[in-house]
Amino acid sequence: MGDAAEDFISDLPQSILENILTRLPIGDAVRTCILSSKWRYKWATLTQLVFDENCVPISNDRVPVEKSLVKFITHALFLHQGPIHKFQLSTVHLQSCPDIDQWLLFLSRNDIRELVLELGEGEWFRVPSCLFNCRKLTRLELFRCEFDPPLTFTGFPCLRSLNLHQVLVAPEAIESLISSCPLLESLSLSYFDSLDLNICAPELKYLYLEGEFKDIHLESTPLLVSMSIAMYMTDDIAEHFEQSSSCNFLKILGGVPQLEKLVGYIYFTKYLSIGDDPGRLPITYNHLKVIELYQVSFEDMKEILVVIRLITNSPNLKELHISGSSNTLAAIEAPDLDFWEKECHADCSFKQLKLVKMTDISGVPHEMGLIKFLLSNSPVLEIMSITPCTFVTERKVNMLIELVRFIRASPRAEIIFIQN
Repeated sequence: MGDAAEDFISDLPQSILENILTRLPIGDAVRTCILSSKWRYKWATLTQLVFDENCVPISNDRVPVEKSLVKFITHALFLHQGPIHKFQLSTVHLQSCPDIDQWLLFLSRNDIRELVLELGEGEWFRVPSCLFNCRKLTRLELFRCEFDPPLTFTGFPCLRSLNLHQVLVAPEAIESLISSCPLLESLSLSYFDSLDLNICAPELKYLYLEGEFKDIHLESTPLLVSMSIAMYMTDDIAEHFEQSSSCNFLKILGGVPQLEKLVGYIYFTKYLSIGDDPGRLPITYNHLKVIELYQVSFEDMKEILVVIRLITNSPNLKELHISGSSNTLAAIEAPDLDFWEKECHADCSFKQLKLVKMTDISGVPHEMGLIKFLLSNSPVLEIMSITPCTFVTERKVNMLIELVRFIRASPRAEIIFIQN
C-alpha cells in the first residue's frame, strides 16, 4: 500500500507550490530541498525572498551571526533561478555591509519590483547607484539608509508605494523623487528634520508624515483618501511659523476633496491655524468619514476655529476623536465665550455622526462648548465618550453636572464618562 502511494503535493502546479513555500520562513523553504529530488530546487524559483536574523542560528556574538547571514543570503541568490519580484532584508546585524551592494546589483538585473531594506542601529547604509536602475520597482521601503539619487536619475515610472524612515536625503531630492513617480499611490516619510515639503503626486491616495516640518504644501493630491500627520516642534520651526502669513489650512487641506480619513497628531491643529483665516472654505469634504485630532489647545481660538472649519465642512462625518492639550488656567480664562453662537450656523447638522471620543479633557469652557455644540447638532449620535485628564479631580463632578444638562439632538445619544 505504501509503495503505491502517490506524492500528490510534489505534483501540484508550480504556482501552488510557490504559494506554499512563500508562506514559509525562507530558511524553512530552503530546507525543503532535502525532501526528495523533486524538491531540490523548487525553493530556488521563488519570486519573493524575505531575509531576517531567523534565517541563521541565533548567537550572542554578533560576528558569527553576521557571517552566517551573509553566507546564507549570498548562497540563496547564487542558486536562485528566474526573476526575483520581492526582496526584503530586515536585520540589525548588517549595516554598511559591502555584500548588500552586490545583492542589490544582482537584484537590479532580475526584474525586482518590491525592495525593503530595514536596517538597525549603527552606521547608515548608503544605497548604491544600481538601485536607481530598477525601473520596474512598484514598492520601495528604506530604513536608516543614505539615499542620494544621481543627476541622471529620472524617477521610478512604476513605483506605487514609497516609505522612507530615518533616511538621509536632500529635501530637493525628495520632492524630485515624488514628482518623478507618476503612479505613486502611497507615501510615508518619517523622522525627517526641518523639512520644507511640497508634494505633487496626482495619483496619491495614502499619506503618512512624521517629523519636523517647516512647511507642508499638498500642491497636487486630488485623489488623497487617507492622511496622517505628526509634527514635532523646535524653537527654529516655531519662529518660522510665527513669521508665516500664508494659510496653512488651505495649503494642506485646500485640495483634497476625496479625503475619507484624517489623523492629525501633535502640533497639527497648531500648524493649520497659522496664517490668515480662510473664512468660508472653498471645499466641502463630502467623503470625510473619520477625523482624529490630538492635543488641541482649547485656549487658542485659532485652533478651535480650525476644528470648527473642518467638522462643519464634513457633512458625512461618522467618527470624531479629539484630545485636549490645554493650559488649564489660560483655557479657563479664555475670551469669546459667545464664540459658538457667532461661528456655528444655527442650521448646522451632523447627520451621519454616530461616535464622538473626547480624551484628556479638562472641562474648560471651550471644551465644554464643543461638546455642547456636537450634542445639540448630531441627530443620530449614539456615543459621546469623554475621558478627563488624570490631574482633573475637583472639576469632575461639575463636568458631569454640566454634561447631563446639555440638550441632545439624538434620543439615542449616550454619554460615557470614563474615569482613569
